[in-house]
Amino acid sequence: IGLLECCARCLIGAPFASLVATGLCFFGVALFCGCGHEALTGTEQLIETYFSKNYQDYEFLIDVIHGFQYFIYGTAAFFFLYGALLLAEGFYTTGAVRQIFGDYRTTICGKGLSATVTGGPKGRGARGPQRVHSWQRVCHCLGKWLGHPDKFVGITYVLTIIWLLVFACSAVPVYIYFNTWTTCQSIANPTKTSASIGTLCADARMYGVLPWNSFPGKVCGSNLLSICKTSEFQMTFHLFIAAFVGAAATLVSLVTFIIATTYNFAVLRLMGRGTKF
Repeated sequence: IGLLECCARCLIGAPFASLVATGLCFFGVALFCGCGHEALTGTEQLIETYFSKNYQDYEFLIDVIHGFQYFIYGTAAFFFLYGALLLAEGFYTTGAVRQIFGDYRTTICGKGLSATVTGGPKGRGARGPQRVHSWQRVCHCLGKWLGHPDKFVGITYVLTIIWLLVFACSAVPVYIYFNTWTTCQSIANPTKTSASIGTLCADARMYGVLPWNSFPGKVCGSNLLSICKTSEFQMTFHLFIAAFVGAAATLVSLVTFIIATTYNFAVLRLMGRGTKF
């Protein structure tokens, strides 16, 4: 067959929903992890410079920030591997579903993937029993997992619930920085508020960022306005917004994965193929 026809057949068998979800997942996780890491570093610098001069006041906060940064490293590695695995599952199940409906049989792409995840042919060859390498055992186990889309549905569902909590937590620093920025706008435009400029403050203790006995713990008036005009504050604020957008994109990709995988599993089960194919 010609090149165009071969490409068309490969495109017919491509799991477009899984491809879009994988790209969105990688983009969202990269945005969340990269921007979130730098935003936490910027927050640490702002606290040290403007809100507290005593290291003991924000020592626990630094430990929490470092813990979140290690969590970001693990999240990036996990989602890279799990996203690739879900994409392979999409190719595996989509080929089986379209074979059932007669829209698509098997292309070279599908055969290559099937051979890869199953570890190749088994049994005795011309020279007797073949030695099974460790990577072949891994591929064989991976092939068994790809043959059970119901497991991916359950794992992805639990992962989506967990990521909902991460998404909610990523909104908290955006809310804090937005309130601070709004206070700065009121200070910069005193005609729009009836309160005295000296009473308009950003109190880090109010959000639990610092303990109540920390000093000064808050910044008011023109001092707060000067902080809001610094590049550190502006950059940190926008980085937290970008991390929040990345968390939302990752959540959408997980929901897309659930829909696509559930559809394939339901079709295979209703058509009498069970969970193995």
